[in-house]
Amino acid sequence: MGKGVGGGERSDLPEEAGGRGGSREPQLQFTVITGLSGAGRSEAARALEDLGYFVIDNFPPALVGKLAELAQGGAVREIALVVDVRGRSFFAQLAAALEELEERGIPYRLLFLEASDEVLVRRFEASRRPHPLAPEGRVVEGIAEERRVLAPLRGEADIVLDTSSLTPRELRERIRTLFSREERPGMVLNLTSFGYKWGVPTDADIVLDVRFLPNPHWVESLRSLPGTDRRVWEYVLAQPAAREFIDRVVELLTWLIPHFESEGKSYLTVGFGCTGGKHRSVVVLEEVASRLERAGYRARVEHRDLARE
Repeated sequence: MGKGVGGGERSDLPEEAGGRGGSREPQLQFTVITGLSGAGRSEAARALEDLGYFVIDNFPPALVGKLAELAQGGAVREIALVVDVRGRSFFAQLAAALEELEERGIPYRLLFLEASDEVLVRRFEASRRPHPLAPEGRVVEGIAEERRVLAPLRGEADIVLDTSSLTPRELRERIRTLFSREERPGMVLNLTSFGYKWGVPTDADIVLDVRFLPNPHWVESLRSLPGTDRRVWEYVLAQPAAREFIDRVVELLTWLIPHFESEGKSYLTVGFGCTGGKHRSVVVLEEVASRLERAGYRARVEHRDLARE
């Protein structure tokens, strides 16, 4: 079993939403929001607040135990804490605070938000605010230092969410999908198509490469068409290798999902990549999603690079 940030063994998770350290009975649960400055922590916090979570921003980790003590037995059942490098010395106490939650048997989830350096720099320039770790220096230096400081937390996070290509509205929707308790019978599947020329999604748990399939880009009549077009669809699926690959992927995922769920994982992101993210990956993803949904799994589909030129 995996260890939490505080070093405790991972326990059974609440059935509805996943977490660490508690039983399967409905009870008090903590969600810790952390990650890189500019990656969308505030938007994520607002989305959770809209879902009915009790949200506290810039909360000192040393007080987590006291908060848990006050909340146990009360009306508040879901608490979200935004913890980041603004806390400076307080931030180093987060591991001890999460370990205390484990000892109290209170489940928690760790949500880590990140984005590419280019996107973060652009967001800081738009806001005209300095980076908290480089108030008088270059933003890129602050980002690099923050990545270094947060690296251990990223490795222990239950959910790592890359917001580089997400608008604030899309981020809020993603948070609602991941954390809403309504109609959540099982794991949430996020299926993302992408182009390797634009980079691999950093939040993907599994990456599948479909560049071994014939590329519609080299067919003049198909080059300008998206993978959602029936003509591209038929071209890709006419390949025996494509059909066999889809069969094997669906078989693999339907085998993996119950095992991930038994370990408490509440969502799984699978990336399907081709060269540009416009043809093969789109077709294969849509077919896999369709089959998984017919098998009773809920799949959220995103074509990250479909609209790129």
